[in-house]
Amino acid sequence: MTEDRSTDRVALVTGGARGIGREICLGLAAEGRRVAVADLRTDLAAETVAAIEAGGGTAISLTMDVTDSDAVVQGLHQVVDELGPVEILVNCAGWDEFKPFVETDEEFWDRIIELNYKGTLRTVHGCLPSMIDNGWGRIVNIGSDAGRVGSSLEAVYSGAKGAVIAFTKTIAREVARNGITANTVCPGPTATPLIEEIVSQGEGDGDKIIGAMARAVPMKRLGQPDEVASAVVYFASEAAGFVSGQTLSVSGGLTMS
Repeated sequence: MTEDRSTDRVALVTGGARGIGREICLGLAAEGRRVAVADLRTDLAAETVAAIEAGGGTAISLTMDVTDSDAVVQGLHQVVDELGPVEILVNCAGWDEFKPFVETDEEFWDRIIELNYKGTLRTVHGCLPSMIDNGWGRIVNIGSDAGRVGSSLEAVYSGAKGAVIAFTKTIAREVARNGITANTVCPGPTATPLIEEIVSQGEGDGDKIIGAMARAVPMKRLGQPDEVASAVVYFASEAAGFVSGQTLSVSGGLTMS
């Protein structure tokens, strides 16, 4: 009799300690997935694990710097040792800072690209072989509406997220016959600790900036992390096995296509 793995599959979520990543971890755990919460914020990752376990789920935390190839490999070994091969990969780790492009330099470009784009390359490269061998996998990369339509003061970030979208489509084509899907979820303005940090680092009144973001959204509010997570949980599900190479905006209608 074949073992039914439809619920307790192993999921790895980078940037899983807080904000959207935390809600993704909680959402996947609620579906019965065994979740590896990967983040550099070890204390917050432990809190996410505790929340999952309190709800009866299974989770581990691990320190993973996605800008470091060796750290990614070591982290994946830990997941395999403690939970098993990664069957669901969610790349949520990311960072940005509002700056006019002419005020940026190559050090800034490298930081954005290493984390927001190459971090995704590293984890996908590490997880795909076992997914191919097992004939099943779900890859969900967190993009951004900035990568679909551009965003003032986020030129390099927009470019990196646009690269994530194109990369995801290509992976979807390459592994379509291996039982693996790859999709991108693009949040619009979302009420997360990161957006608060980005706004606070800029010039001007933070509340006014966030208010302006909300007014730009047809629904006249920021999104909530759990609203983004619900899209990720769907793409990671058994039911989404015929959905691949798609880019879904969760942005209150800000981007329509």
